[in-house]
Amino acid sequence: MQKGVRYNEGHALYLSVVARKEGAKRGFLSKKTTENSRWTEKYFALYQNVLFYFENDQSTRPSGIYLLEGCTCERAPAPKVSAISKEPPEKQQHYFLVIFGHDGQKPLELRTEEETDCNEWVEFIQQASYSDIIIEREILMQKYIHLVQIMETEKVAANQLRTQLEDQDTEIERLKAEIVVLNKTKERMQPSQSNQEEEDPDIKKIKKVQSFMRGWLCRRKWKIIVQDYICSPHAESMRKRNQIVFNMVEAETEYVHQLSILVNCFLRPLRMAASSKKPPISHDDVSSIFLNSETIMFLHEIFHQGLQARIANWPTLVLADLFDILLPMLNIYQEFVRNHQYSLQVLANCKQNRDFDKLLKQYESNAACEGRMLETFLTYPMFQIPRYIITLHELLAHTPHEHVERKSLEFAKSKLEELSKMMHDEVSDTENIRKNLAIERMIVEGCDILLDTSQTFVRQGSLIQLPSSSERGMLSKVRLGSLTLRKEGERQCFLFTKHFLICTRTSGGKLHLLKQGGALSLIECTLIEELEASDEDCECQGFNHLEFKIVVEPPDGQSFSVVLLAPSRQEKAAWTSDISQCIDNIRCNGLMTSVFEENSKVSVPHMIKSDARLHKDDVDICFSKTLNSCKVPQIRYASVERLLERLTDLRFLSIDFLNTFLHTYRIFTTAAVVIDKLADIYKKPFTSIPVRSLELFFATNQGSWATDPLNNKSPRLCRKFSSPPPLSIPPRTSSPVHSRKLSLSSPVSGKVGVLDLSATPSSSAANSPTSSHCPSISSPPPGSTRPPSAPASSEPGDLSPCRSPSTPRHLRYRQTGGTSRYVPSFFLPGFSNSEKTCDKEFIIRRAATNRVLNVLRHWVSKHSQDFDMNGELKMGVIGLLEEVLRDPDLLPQERKATSNILSALSQDEQDDAQLRIEDILQMAESPKAECFESLSAMELAEQITLLDHIVFRSIPYEEFLGQGWMKVDKSERTPYIMKTSQHFNDMSNLVASQIMTHTDVGSRASSIEKWLAVADICRCLNNYNGVLEITSALNRSAIYRLKKTWAKVCKQTKALMDRLQKTVSSEGRFKNLRETLKNCNPPCVPYLGMYLTDLAFIEEGTPNFTEEGLVNFSKMRMISHIIREIRQFQQAPYRIEHQPKVTQFLLDKTLVMDEDTLYELSLKIEPRVPPG
Repeated sequence: MQKGVRYNEGHALYLSVVARKEGAKRGFLSKKTTENSRWTEKYFALYQNVLFYFENDQSTRPSGIYLLEGCTCERAPAPKVSAISKEPPEKQQHYFLVIFGHDGQKPLELRTEEETDCNEWVEFIQQASYSDIIIEREILMQKYIHLVQIMETEKVAANQLRTQLEDQDTEIERLKAEIVVLNKTKERMQPSQSNQEEEDPDIKKIKKVQSFMRGWLCRRKWKIIVQDYICSPHAESMRKRNQIVFNMVEAETEYVHQLSILVNCFLRPLRMAASSKKPPISHDDVSSIFLNSETIMFLHEIFHQGLQARIANWPTLVLADLFDILLPMLNIYQEFVRNHQYSLQVLANCKQNRDFDKLLKQYESNAACEGRMLETFLTYPMFQIPRYIITLHELLAHTPHEHVERKSLEFAKSKLEELSKMMHDEVSDTENIRKNLAIERMIVEGCDILLDTSQTFVRQGSLIQLPSSSERGMLSKVRLGSLTLRKEGERQCFLFTKHFLICTRTSGGKLHLLKQGGALSLIECTLIEELEASDEDCECQGFNHLEFKIVVEPPDGQSFSVVLLAPSRQEKAAWTSDISQCIDNIRCNGLMTSVFEENSKVSVPHMIKSDARLHKDDVDICFSKTLNSCKVPQIRYASVERLLERLTDLRFLSIDFLNTFLHTYRIFTTAAVVIDKLADIYKKPFTSIPVRSLELFFATNQGSWATDPLNNKSPRLCRKFSSPPPLSIPPRTSSPVHSRKLSLSSPVSGKVGVLDLSATPSSSAANSPTSSHCPSISSPPPGSTRPPSAPASSEPGDLSPCRSPSTPRHLRYRQTGGTSRYVPSFFLPGFSNSEKTCDKEFIIRRAATNRVLNVLRHWVSKHSQDFDMNGELKMGVIGLLEEVLRDPDLLPQERKATSNILSALSQDEQDDAQLRIEDILQMAESPKAECFESLSAMELAEQITLLDHIVFRSIPYEEFLGQGWMKVDKSERTPYIMKTSQHFNDMSNLVASQIMTHTDVGSRASSIEKWLAVADICRCLNNYNGVLEITSALNRSAIYRLKKTWAKVCKQTKALMDRLQKTVSSEGRFKNLRETLKNCNPPCVPYLGMYLTDLAFIEEGTPNFTEEGLVNFSKMRMISHIIREIRQFQQAPYRIEHQPKVTQFLLDKTLVMDEDTLYELSLKIEPRVPPG
């Protein structure tokens, strides 16, 4: 033991044990004793700076300890042969010496048999001695002492200089006084002479000291300036800018590496596989999947090399010219982004081939892929352009305005934003085409009308087609009554802006168009919402007015009708509203085209093409390059005034715009503002048409319009005068439509006769103060058979059943030898300007009324909760509709539509005998009636689906706006979303608790298998929320850790669980679940969390308003699309009979255990296995 060292024996024993196990160096060494100079072999262990030696390697207590701190270790020469003559010469020993730094401490002599072992011991002991640290410490201490001495010397010198300066100041003052006295004396003694005396040595000393002080103050000042700059915001900004550049280089390096993996590990091997004798994939599919990714990789390799070259020239860093080179070549991303979705679809189709799937998994198992799938690598280029934009935005935020690269970086950022917008617009434009193509591929016969790019998808769902009157005679009443139950008439219906498709679905999921009436052209259709008792197609009762009728009158065939039955009143209102809106848009567009451009053959009216406000960006509006269903650019950003102007533009109305506006208007305006705008358009319809369009509209007039065309005080611009009267002509007996009135809903044909309105007396027209010329009707062409004349005015009983505002068509007059259509005179050339002006005024007033009624109808039918929660809004709409009814010039069809909207507002909401969420809460309070074992999997799955759908459909769409579910007061903002989340957790807890209540392994395994069977039935019922409730319960740690229980579960059940988990997995933003929902038909219960994640991503990623205060309508459109998908699933009800005994079991809170209780019970059932 070393002397003079105090130590704790227990601690020393502990360190010896650690040294034996974890010591840096351990082994046998020969030690020379100090008493008799004999060598003895000991077991040494080195730990940190302590060297222990033991009698042997089995000893638990050390024989001695050496503290190596401050020692030196070096090789020692071997003693002479005579000194060790007893040892044979072949056993050569290697000696080394440990010299301690303590006074009186003898050196330690050690030896080994191996030279390498000797060198290692010397190296480890030298490191353990901390000699380098001690030497460095001594050097630092010497420097510190030296600096302290310098500081003290400087202090003494400063004090001395200060004292000298004070003395010198005193001396200077004294000398100045003496000089003044001497000068005065000299002036008196020698006034004419001035002697230049030499400067005093003391003055020189003073100047020298002053010069030294000035230099010291200058250096101190510069030091302060440099320190201040280092801490200044400008320097901090430059450091952040440099860090952004370094991060960009790292990100570019990683991106190039990802692209190289995509090309080298997937693209090139698959090209080789496609060239083999039995290719698992074709070259076309390889090109469709990877697109131009190899070109993108080459481009970014060049860009990356340029970045590295610039970094090598640090600190002279110029990046703008690199972006100038990169920008023209980034257009290659357009092709990749445009076809990215198609690329993933091709890949999914190729994976159906087992050989390709096996080969792809082999490629994905490559270590370079790091477990990532091919889809992940294909997604990386999608985010590169936005990443550049974000990087440049951050770079510009830390770049001064006077920086040499400022303008170049701003230019690069603007170009990248333009490219990003263009790519976004192209992706949006292809979304509709992809949707149409997806539906077209589902139809076995194909459907060419879906290949029209102007065809926009509106909605889809299941309806029941009732048999026509001829078919119904062959069916018994019993068969007809059970038609809906057996789903014999169930049809898959798809509504587009121009066509309505009716299909049947086979057991394999394929669709077949009906042979007759499978594809209906909406321009030939008339919608009848409520069938009258006298209607020949309304002979069956018990449908609760859920049916509606579409009358089809093809120009080259016999007319027929299709009667469809909706599952609920809400679903019927949604279908009829959308169908009516599509018909109105088609017919109104045709009418306005004929009125505004009587001799034009182009598809878009000239007044729309010539209106720059519809496609040119301005301070209060910005358009995208994507066209809507009306072939008008979609709005990207706009002020509230411009959005209201688009809503009330009489020339067109996009269904997508109307849905988006009504879903999201409360974000940027109020309902009162919208109602005021609609009332203003109704009262002053000419204000809804731009000035330029009105000039074109009334270009043929030379009367009063030429002097004051837009005077709002003119009686022509308001509804204080009468309109031309509606026409009423007896219907043909062969037509299914009993009465047709004048309306702006009919298409216009160029091959028409001439009508003489003068033959129809009308008191309103005769008394009109503005009608100097009454429209006239001439006789029909020769050879035609004229129907008998009719009364001038129709009685209310002669009107056709309830239809949409634009549903009635123009009167058609058919000849015996062919077909001829008769329309009012304003459709035809050859009339005087005054006649055309009168008719055009009438059309605009009718169009304004039609627009107001369409918007209100859509609002009331699809957003009725707005009026239930806002009584003031409801009274305002009722007041406006009552004012419309008081209009003496209102057409009968418009009067009927107004009355229907009023009745819809006045009547209370009916529940269609469906359960409500309040009923569920009452059931939860009832006692449990059944046990789990007595209930079948089918009963459980059906009732879980029913409860999930009731909770899901109860969420009002207003709760999806503004991320209320993420706020502190979320229970007040979004109570129904919170109830849905709580219901999900309760059901998941019930599943887990029920499994844990079983004490034996077999019962728990059987329970797991039964719950998985319930989940599989939920999947068949399209209840993916229920699937996730059960799978999430089984994945809880309390159940997942039960290895003995899972060992009893059969392999088929485990494989089923894997398939279910794959379907509802959150990987790739619920990629599989989204694909499944896209291909399934309502009714359906999706997982709400997926949509909430999408909405949160949209809300956080883009603001509601731009910096200029414009509404971000692109964001509103994205939010509306998600809400529309949610509401589509909410509105389609399940036809599942409620079973109270099952729902009481599912809602029994006494069965549910919390997470801690479940885990404690799990540990009791299967305790943890001790390690080792």
